[in-house]
Amino acid sequence: MEQKIIGIDIGGTYIKIGIINLNGEILSKWEIDTNKQDQGKHIVHEIWTSIQNKLTASELEHSFLGIGIGVPGVVDETQGKVLEAVNIGWKNYELKKYLKEKTDLPIHVENDANTAALGEYWRDAEKNDDMIVVTLGTGVGSGIITDGKILRGHKGLAGEIGHFVVNPNGHLCNCDRRGCLETIASATGIVREAMKVVNQEPTSRLAMLYKKDGRLTAKDVFDLAKDGDAHCIQIINQLNDDLGFVLANVATIVNPAKILIGGGLSKAGDAFLKRIRASFWKHSFEWIGDNTKIEFTSLGNNAGIIGAAYLIRKAVYQEAVK
Repeated sequence: MEQKIIGIDIGGTYIKIGIINLNGEILSKWEIDTNKQDQGKHIVHEIWTSIQNKLTASELEHSFLGIGIGVPGVVDETQGKVLEAVNIGWKNYELKKYLKEKTDLPIHVENDANTAALGEYWRDAEKNDDMIVVTLGTGVGSGIITDGKILRGHKGLAGEIGHFVVNPNGHLCNCDRRGCLETIASATGIVREAMKVVNQEPTSRLAMLYKKDGRLTAKDVFDLAKDGDAHCIQIINQLNDDLGFVLANVATIVNPAKILIGGGLSKAGDAFLKRIRASFWKHSFEWIGDNTKIEFTSLGNNAGIIGAAYLIRKAVYQEAVK
């Protein structure tokens, strides 16, 4: 019987669950809503109920090596404990312990940006051991792979490039500091800058679009920039320059073979990626700028469940060689 792994990617809106084989291929996948009521205390029960609805008890006992989970927050992976996940309501939450009450399967828990990086690493066609994976969406997430392992640091906070300060006098970040990259190079930051234009320039194209639709999105800004709107071009140029600056400085320390860009903003296309490359090269130490590939991620929204499964795959392999 083929051995499989359950990979889970917990998000603030949806929870993705996948059945993954030992080659990192998705056999099946589905989503459930993230129930954030009562500080997220129903989430584990609803995940397990969903799994039981898809798989028989016999399958779970005989066909699966374990369950890997990615969580959007600060994680103590040695204990399987979520120290804090603001968007879910968890604080010092014993995720592994609570799931262990429902199953005897091995369980590994990791930060979701790290699982996304592991997913890309596992499926990387070029088999690079050193890479940075950056997700540009509502916020800015990142995971760093060095020598084939996640760079975690002392408390698991290594690689949080979204909180690299690029402007100490900039906008207040949700980490209570000012001018973090996340306040600029995210969908949230783009819309904030666009609304500044709406308020300051009531005859601008952004203001007209806002008046028509009652809201603005990051896609609106990218679309208007492509159409030559000066305000939107300036917003995107600032994003690219700050992102390239941060990536160049992080690359000076890590020296990755490649940097992969994912998340919702990556849908902006090749022109966006080209500008990131140009900014990275402008700010980089020459040898690093010339020898670091910058590409889009290959797995998209599936990276999280594949990387979560890799946590189990790697643990089983390490045990097998002891």
